Amino acid sequence: MKKILPFLLAALALSSCKSTRVGETYNLQVRLLDDYTIAEDLVVGETQVGGLSGIDYANDEYLLVSDHPSNPRFYRANIFLAGESIDTIIIKEVVSLDLPESSEKQNFDLESIIIDSNSGSLYISSEGGIKDNIDPAVLSVSPEGKLLHTLPLPQHLKADSEKPPRNNGALEGLTESFDKKGIWAAMELPLKSDGPKPKLIRTKSPVRVTYFDKTTGEATKQFPYMLEPIAKIPWLYFAVNGVTDLLEYAPDKFLILERGFAAGHGQNGNTVRIFDVDAQMATNTLDKNNLKISFYNPASKKLLYDFKWAKKHLSQGFIDNIEGITFGPDLPNGNKSLILISDNNFNTLGQQVNQVILMELTFKRQ
Repeated sequence: MKKILPFLLAALALSSCKSTRVGETYNLQVRLLDDYTIAEDLVVGETQVGGLSGIDYANDEYLLVSDHPSNPRFYRANIFLAGESIDTIIIKEVVSLDLPESSEKQNFDLESIIIDSNSGSLYISSEGGIKDNIDPAVLSVSPEGKLLHTLPLPQHLKADSEKPPRNNGALEGLTESFDKKGIWAAMELPLKSDGPKPKLIRTKSPVRVTYFDKTTGEATKQFPYMLEPIAKIPWLYFAVNGVTDLLEYAPDKFLILERGFAAGHGQNGNTVRIFDVDAQMATNTLDKNNLKISFYNPASKKLLYDFKWAKKHLSQGFIDNIEGITFGPDLPNGNKSLILISDNNFNTLGQQVNQVILMELTFKRQ
């Protein structure tokens, strides 16, 4: 039985959901090991734990960012593994962003969080609010939550651009570069000038992934990544597919997480896929303002894992709104773990869960 600490966590008394279905590319192999649900009524530091849209791991501790606009915050947590299972999750502390008085907290829609391996400071992405002319942002934050500075964005990523990002489709995923010298920031959806949102038929829907140099803070390069079509027919009027997070596992090679949703399917409306992506031959689009008319080579991609393969192995019987991914600790066999987390939207869009996924990652080639 999984341990119960009532005032800090909720556990499911479940056996491992290990799947024999392996996802594989030339470079990588992944396998589902286990999942765990954090209680929806868990309160830490007078805040409800939910909206968990990003995760990172360092020094045996996890940081989980919440996308609650009126109280931008992140949590410190421990995720204890027992062999190839998740034993216990403890949410230890909440850290609210200490913003300048001139800032309005509701301007920040936090989506991803990463720890700088060199300094220990944090980078957090915010989608902003394009319809309200609020810029997306990459925030540099101290471990105590103090806003240090924001990175300067290319003009085409700003809300006042001539053809701006889509509302609720701006800066989403962050990852530290493999060489630790910079960070990559991914848009969720294409800029309006670059292409349409994904549809049921395949479209040219490129999102931009931008590299920021840690030393200067400047954006120095960018590559386009092509989104997959909508995977399920929406029975109600809403469907989306976009990038929610990414990891650079070797120079110019990434794990990119795509999350789609089609309304009308209840708890089975989500499509979650991990792709193995190579950007070595991709065009630098930093100086291209309109990808509809500009020639470019997108990054190449191969499907690594589709969570429809895992449905019968998940304790809830469905994959939820997975938005964050991080490398976790090494497993007993020496392979790397992957930890994924879902944003339950505070159950404002229907019944959802705070789902944590454990996977095994094997590097075949890098």
